[in-house]
Amino acid sequence: MKKPAIPWPLRFRRSAMRFVFRQIFRLTYRIRIEGQANIPVEGAYLIAHNHVSVVDPSVILAFWPISVQAIGAAELWQRPGQNWLVQFYGTLPVNRGEMDRQFIEGAVEVLRGGLPLLIAPEGTRSRTPGMNRANPGIAYLVDRAEVPVLPVAVTGNTVENLKLAVKGKRPPLDVRIGKLFHLPPLEGQGAARREARQRNADLVLEHVAALLPETYQGFYARSDVPSQTP
Repeated sequence: MKKPAIPWPLRFRRSAMRFVFRQIFRLTYRIRIEGQANIPVEGAYLIAHNHVSVVDPSVILAFWPISVQAIGAAELWQRPGQNWLVQFYGTLPVNRGEMDRQFIEGAVEVLRGGLPLLIAPEGTRSRTPGMNRANPGIAYLVDRAEVPVLPVAVTGNTVENLKLAVKGKRPPLDVRIGKLFHLPPLEGQGAARREARQRNADLVLEHVAALLPETYQGFYARSDVPSQTP
């Protein structure tokens, strides 16, 4: 397996940024990470996580043992401060609420190059612990790139806990990493294929829900996937 080709300036920027964010998180939260043995030692895969606030992707990127490709809503590039952060890290922009083919092609290129990619299947922040239903686009991406999925669940990532962290209260922030799995192949055409994409997208978040307490499961609270122990 070839190692991902990341230009050294970008590799340096990501390492520096991840180091800084690790220190910030350690100072402001009580961090606990479970299931690190489930992280593949090489190869491309999709890291799928629940998305409550800006905290969850940030803590995953900061504490992941290797560089991970991040994605972000295209509007972040228009916001002062946030635009600098996403550009500095080399984040991949995505236009939410539409089939962004430019993003899909860029994400597929990243994955086929051997680099893991972090994505929130809900498509946007839920802003409350309960998950929203998955966007079917993630199933399309997995099918195109032909990669497995690694479910990751974050708890303690609420806006209320973020306010406590800013005040120096150090609330708990837990990251649980599940086991790698493969989605079934997409079949059919037209409406049947669209339904298959939604089923696969739901399956991704069902695996994430299996790592979460019920209050965080939201739409997937009655998931058929057994609870996981990392």
